[in-house]
Amino acid sequence: MTGEAAPAAALYECLVVHTRTAPLRHDVRHRTYLWCVDLDRPPALPRALRPLARFDARDHFAGRAPTIRAGLEEFLASRDIDIAGGRVVMLAHARVLGFVFNPLSVYWCHDASGALVCVVAEVHNTYGQRHCYLLHPDAGGGARAEKRFYVSPFFPVEGHYRMRLPLPGERLDLTVHLDTEAGRPFTATVRGRARPATPRALLRAAARRPWSTVAVWAGIRFHGVRLLLRGLPVQPRPRHTPQKGMVP
Repeated sequence: MTGEAAPAAALYECLVVHTRTAPLRHDVRHRTYLWCVDLDRPPALPRALRPLARFDARDHFAGRAPTIRAGLEEFLASRDIDIAGGRVVMLAHARVLGFVFNPLSVYWCHDASGALVCVVAEVHNTYGQRHCYLLHPDAGGGARAEKRFYVSPFFPVEGHYRMRLPLPGERLDLTVHLDTEAGRPFTATVRGRARPATPRALLRAAARRPWSTVAVWAGIRFHGVRLLLRGLPVQPRPRHTPQKGMVP
């Protein structure tokens, strides 16, 4: 890990880069902003700004818990993990004007002593489905997980992810590789710098990236159409079975 403690709430103005190398080359660069929050100390915003940043439990895990933390703990309990009330730091998009889409939300889960117990990577696809990967990163934030979830319609559910997910501090620096028997066809990176999560910072971010969550969703659809037009075949989507602890 970086050794830097994440603040109770911070905004990261980010550059997200997706690099596809097979069966054809295609690069995507997208600027957005993400929230990093302590789940026990969500940001207290003025009422007028709350439509620009809402954290809703229905958008995460099974979507039925009273809070995001309760949903996370239900998921962990289904895997016999108890973090004993320790700190949880979440990196995610908030709802903006009633809409949210989180391709990846990350939760750094600590025990009561402050030691990192695990990391949960929650993945959403554009079909309204979600899946969580339970990770136990090494000292550098690196972890490996078998791919179990249909995300891009152009990749089958095979291979494994190599992730580097250090706890954000002054800088955000995440990497996800997809490795298959044929090589490494896809890499995603998220890079950003922390800003205090003040009302002024939120207004500035929202002005630069208006309705940012819709922009993320629309950008994924747009590049999907481009890949279709370039002749990339769609892979069959298997039937999705919700995970234990994720059943709505």
